[in-house]
Amino acid sequence: MKIAIVGRKADITNYEHYVLALPATPIVTLSPGELSGCDGLILPGGGDINPSLFGEQNTASRNIDTELDILQLQALEYALSHSLPVLGICKGMQIINVAFGGTITQHLPTAELHRYREGDQYHSTIISETSCLYLLYGSHLMVNSAHHQGINKIGAGLTPIQWCEADNCVEALIHETLPVLGLQWHPERLHDTTLLSYFASWIPH
Repeated sequence: MKIAIVGRKADITNYEHYVLALPATPIVTLSPGELSGCDGLILPGGGDINPSLFGEQNTASRNIDTELDILQLQALEYALSHSLPVLGICKGMQIINVAFGGTITQHLPTAELHRYREGDQYHSTIISETSCLYLLYGSHLMVNSAHHQGINKIGAGLTPIQWCEADNCVEALIHETLPVLGLQWHPERLHDTTLLSYFASWIPH
């Protein structure tokens, strides 16, 4: 099993180790064409998306890598057109939302609850009882957090299935018909293979 991770090699060591734990082979690439022969796609965390990609001026976005944004959007398009399962983590979830026409809150009013401060923060979340995450974790889950932005308008066909208990920030969303799941939190840093194994179950064997 090969899982593509579209990101810069120096930034995604945690994701490589995460995929190896499946076990599966991580294919780290910046070329959407290299998804050919892969069985799934992970869109990893990172900086903020260029706001022009969701029709806004930059008011609070930072650490922008427009080239990477475009490559990740192209990789997602490839995955969708070839029926590859997709897992988006942190920025990756936001890329998914933007790709389906959604928008991003460039700086959450409650960013202090979520942002990286010499390490991840942790908070409780509520999970929809009709979701796949409920089957895996139940109605509540403590997650780690390292972001200052969040989902604003939800993209077409996407459904939120997990929220921060303190401020209702969307912590996970899923596509209604496609094998696409996004998480605002970082299972790769929690060494949470439950979620990864569920993602892998979407891959035909």
